[in-house]
Amino acid sequence: MTMRGTLYIVAAPSGAGKSSIVNAVLARDPQIALSISFTSRQPRPGERHAQHYNFVSADEFKGMIRAEDFFEYAQVHGDWKGTARQSVEPQLSAGKDVLLEIDWQGARQVRLKVPDAVSVFILPPSREALEQRMRNRGQDSEAVIAQRLAAAREEMSHYGEFDYVIVNEVFETAVDEMCAIFTASRLRREPQVARHQGLISALLVEDRAVPSG
Repeated sequence: MTMRGTLYIVAAPSGAGKSSIVNAVLARDPQIALSISFTSRQPRPGERHAQHYNFVSADEFKGMIRAEDFFEYAQVHGDWKGTARQSVEPQLSAGKDVLLEIDWQGARQVRLKVPDAVSVFILPPSREALEQRMRNRGQDSEAVIAQRLAAAREEMSHYGEFDYVIVNEVFETAVDEMCAIFTASRLRREPQVARHQGLISALLVEDRAVPSG
């Protein structure tokens, strides 16, 4: 019987460095598959369909909602974002770990469906750093940046709903911390017992008395 994979949730306010951290972790940890989200927003410069997001129109997205195609979905900064059912459940059932890079609303939906999911929230080192990172991306207009900054405080207020919190002050440290979380989750008792049942049984078997000659 294949041991079920672990579902990881990573959320953060826009500009906290979530995607960069996730990409660095995935490069180090081949055991985790990233679920590519669907979104109704327009691609940013350099973003590619089916690599960064599955880009669809708002009407297409709403059609997928009606068809109950989503594992989770939410409206974020005026655009729809969601995770398709087919990109999560089959991989977990096959024993593959899956990472969802989503917002706090989607994370709340996922935890209701998968209570043992491991969730991580990423915080910036300061509000000034958050704004500077948004500007450094050079991808958003002033109006969009203002909208995202206004939403950031509300988004960050939900950190308490997550299992782990990482402050992304030094990028490499944040990557190391997220890798440590994933490693520790795999060493929990239940998955370790499932992996090493034969070994544990052999270690605990009672010694048979050796008959005296």
